[in-house]
Amino acid sequence: MKQPTAQPAPSQRPLPHPATGPVAARTERILVLDFGSQYAQLIARRVREQNVFCEIVRHDITAKRVEELAPRGIILSGGPASVYEAGAPRCDPQLFRLGIPILGICYGMQLACDALGGRVGRASSREYGRATCTVTATDPLFSGIPATTEVWMSHGDQVNEVSPDFLPLARTATCPLAAVKHRSLAVYGLQFHPEVTHTPDGSRMLANFLRDSCACSGAWRLEDVAESTINELRKRIGSERVICGLSGGVDSAVVAALLSRAVGDQLSCILVDNGLLRKNEAAAVIEQFSDHFKTDLHVVPAEEKFLSVLAGITEPQEKRRRIGKAFVECFTAEAARIKGAKFLAQGTLYPDVIESGASPDGPAATIKLHHNVGGLPDDMDFELIEPLRDLFKDEARRLGQQLGLPEKLVWRHPFPGPGLAVRCLGHITRPRLETLREADGIVLEELERAGLMRQVSQAFAVLLPVQSVGVMGDARTYDEVLAVRAVETEDFMTADWSHLPYDVLARISTRVINEVKGINRVVYDISSKPPATIEWE
Repeated sequence: MKQPTAQPAPSQRPLPHPATGPVAARTERILVLDFGSQYAQLIARRVREQNVFCEIVRHDITAKRVEELAPRGIILSGGPASVYEAGAPRCDPQLFRLGIPILGICYGMQLACDALGGRVGRASSREYGRATCTVTATDPLFSGIPATTEVWMSHGDQVNEVSPDFLPLARTATCPLAAVKHRSLAVYGLQFHPEVTHTPDGSRMLANFLRDSCACSGAWRLEDVAESTINELRKRIGSERVICGLSGGVDSAVVAALLSRAVGDQLSCILVDNGLLRKNEAAAVIEQFSDHFKTDLHVVPAEEKFLSVLAGITEPQEKRRRIGKAFVECFTAEAARIKGAKFLAQGTLYPDVIESGASPDGPAATIKLHHNVGGLPDDMDFELIEPLRDLFKDEARRLGQQLGLPEKLVWRHPFPGPGLAVRCLGHITRPRLETLREADGIVLEELERAGLMRQVSQAFAVLLPVQSVGVMGDARTYDEVLAVRAVETEDFMTADWSHLPYDVLARISTRVINEVKGINRVVYDISSKPPATIEWE
């Protein structure tokens, strides 16, 4: 299918074959074959919400490898291509003959139907957004679903004709084959997206597929992950020393807590204080991992270095590259002072992996760079440990709570690896960073005071490279503009702007303008993702 150009798919570097971590040992596993969809992660999350372990793999994984992994089911994701185009990503056709239940979603449905004798073409009327879907045949996939239900469409192509082996299950006003089922093979297709919240009955449909088609019992629990991960870390690390980089964010804190529980005083943590952290963040990290976890903590004061490499740089990707390079240099130098370290741990999550650098022949495009995925020098003599690589943000938070991290740290809003540098648009200087840090602190203080920190998924301030005229004390000012960004999301792949109460916005604006020198105007960002991203750079 052709997705609208306003909805770019996240980038995809080559994904390794699964079965590399403790959670991969689960007997009930679902594989999501990723064809470049922006929703592939969300599909996996929805499956895990049904207490079934799910992994995302490349679309071109071989049927032989799938047989070795023995999944209970396979889900074919959506994607930005058209199946009839030369070079469009396809799966191994033998997958359809393995006897493993398959659910194709959007592009995945079109691919399955095309491979099994159907015809795909441009839709007479492109559907993007909510649509009314009518169930036309009785099937376990729609058990408990009303005869008429709302679904979310995002396609320009559709299946125009299926082979006689397929049975139509549902339709919309412009899509006669909105859902289909193969009569003899365990293959389903849905033209709409059951994984998004805009399809209210979508989770029930996925649950029906997992239970009735895949015979999953739903025995997987995130609570088991901590114990199994700790045991695997102990086994792998043995008596060696491991280094963990702390960034001030949730992910690296959870990794450090896991390692502290697993190997105790064999852990050394490094905090590169780059001058780009949030207000009081470095102090909070030092307190937690010096006092609470009693960790061997190394703090590297590096503000001057980072300001130097960022001087005069305004292009966002170049900022990220330079910050990543400087971080590696500081981290490497400090790591060399820690004798006997064999392992390096970092807080890589699934979203980091999928959004970080497209493979040359992959089906999706680059959105942004993350310096905590790849980028480490080839000559670093460490084995990499990424205990959270299979988990999503909400799962990492729950894991952190199980490990005893304080709630305020666990529920700290996400913070980009390059820190305030990508929220300080334009030139990076110490005064501009201090201005932004103080304003950002006010935003978070007011949200916490209003009891909104858990309702809002992510909130922060952005200092714009724009000046505007104002009046203060009967005098003309020409100062900078601050944008406030607050979003609500379940997966961080899509997000809606948060409808904060006017009185909260008013307090934020008044305090920022009165208390932070250099800002005379505050604006509120009301764009959603997509088409915007959550971060501004």
